[in-house]
Amino acid sequence: MSKTIAKADIDFEKELWDAANELRGAVSENNYKNYILPLVFLKHLSERYDIVHDEIADLLKDPKSDYYTSDKEEINYVLEDRDEYRSRNTFVVPKKASWNYLKDNAEQDDIKVIIDDAFDVIQDLLTDHNPQLNNLLPRIFVRSELSAKQTAGIINLLSHTKFSEKENPESDILGRIYEFYIGRFAMAEGSGAGQFFTPGSIVRLLVEILEPYKGRIFDPACGSGGMFVQSLKFINEHGGNKNDISIYGQEMTAQTLRLCLMNLLLRDLSFDIKMGNSLLDDKFPQLKADYIIANPPFNVSNWHPEDLPEGDPRLFGPKEEFTTDGSANYMWMQTFWHHLSDTGTAGIVMANGAMTSNTKGEKNVRQHMVDNSMIDCIVRMPDKLFLTTGIPACLFILSKNRDGKDGQHRERNNEILFLDASKMGTMTSRKLRVFSDADVNKIADTYHNWRSVTSSGVEKQSGVEKQSGVEKQSGVENTYKDVDGFSKAATLAEVQKQDYKLTPGIYVGTEAEEDDGILFEDKMEGLKATLLTQFEKSELLKKQIVANFEKL
Repeated sequence: MSKTIAKADIDFEKELWDAANELRGAVSENNYKNYILPLVFLKHLSERYDIVHDEIADLLKDPKSDYYTSDKEEINYVLEDRDEYRSRNTFVVPKKASWNYLKDNAEQDDIKVIIDDAFDVIQDLLTDHNPQLNNLLPRIFVRSELSAKQTAGIINLLSHTKFSEKENPESDILGRIYEFYIGRFAMAEGSGAGQFFTPGSIVRLLVEILEPYKGRIFDPACGSGGMFVQSLKFINEHGGNKNDISIYGQEMTAQTLRLCLMNLLLRDLSFDIKMGNSLLDDKFPQLKADYIIANPPFNVSNWHPEDLPEGDPRLFGPKEEFTTDGSANYMWMQTFWHHLSDTGTAGIVMANGAMTSNTKGEKNVRQHMVDNSMIDCIVRMPDKLFLTTGIPACLFILSKNRDGKDGQHRERNNEILFLDASKMGTMTSRKLRVFSDADVNKIADTYHNWRSVTSSGVEKQSGVEKQSGVEKQSGVENTYKDVDGFSKAATLAEVQKQDYKLTPGIYVGTEAEEDDGILFEDKMEGLKATLLTQFEKSELLKKQIVANFEKL
């Protein structure tokens, strides 16, 4: 059984704030991450080389290993063989480009030159491996206003074990650092609401819902690559093979694109990531993906739909009727649908307003999607899931696999599943809520059972254990049943009757309250007694306050 603890991401806010203080005055706030992230990336490559080097050295000493040898020349040759390291997803990192070398020389007056020279060495390795990685580590320290002392301070801070991939192999450290600096210095960054790193528990939920075991995975707003990182974790946890997936992504910000490439390179994934505005400059016009996982910028206005070509193949109809300059939300929807394969499924994070917007260019698209059976599921999420925006969000699950012809899922063209998860999640701090494993499993299992059974609303059978809207039967297929306040499989006619509003609360109703067995009269007596006691305490407190005032 899965643990039900809430998993917050690694906590290194203090160290990152200290690093920001080292940069303050010499680097603009919106550029803090541009200095920190490349150093962390170099640190991870260096750590990985050290780990693999030690693994190979142990094999060379082990008489039971095929690598075993006592020939010193052979040992040195194998320990320096680039192919040995590439086969283990790392590079031979020369001493002068290693993290230990930077740390040992952090107090030198020319430390900025030492860092940029290390970047050059690593960059040559990356470009030789994949030309798409060119300019991943530009020389930025020598040209900066940072002093040698400030630079040394940053290196010492990042040497903390919290920033070690070796010590924290499951954490998306690069992504979390990016989120911290974007969130803390959002005004300096100038980013619109919704342009942010997606928290790990939301990404995990999307991936658990979609189950991307194999095929083409596409994110046309890929940011730091967190969706891809979590997809790989899912594959590893379920015994899959990362060679069975191909990654495609598009990102319009150069520095964020670099971060995405760093993330994918560290995980040795097959990828094709391009730079550009996915709405107006689609770099993958012919791509049909098996899975789309995305968190596009919310509510982007003034995105210039007039620049779309006439007859853009992504549009469901005339662009004057199916776009609006007030928000790009539903242009994203049309883009996602266009890029799905014949059996593809998309999971999208959206602002809550997308579920009910009445703007012509948005409602027309939403109505078209409902009428043409494009929407599989809507999930309303709780607040405070994002550190960087207060905009409430939901999930749209779109699918071209609703006809039941794949042999794995039932026909559900006339239904949409609505899930209200607004009361789920656990507060891990005053500002942040995360989904626990139990939360993720409840939502994902409910969706999977709904789309996999022979019919919705299956009657409860003997031997059934009902848990959170999912009925688990011993020896037979899981079945789905509506749960008041949480889940409802609504017909398209019901949605049309509600003027195409997609807010789950309209359909799932109110959660049934459990009877605690206490008579109403007894409850009232208890409440009355409590209230009278509180009144007495209030009067006493008032007298004490008045007496204190008189002594002044």
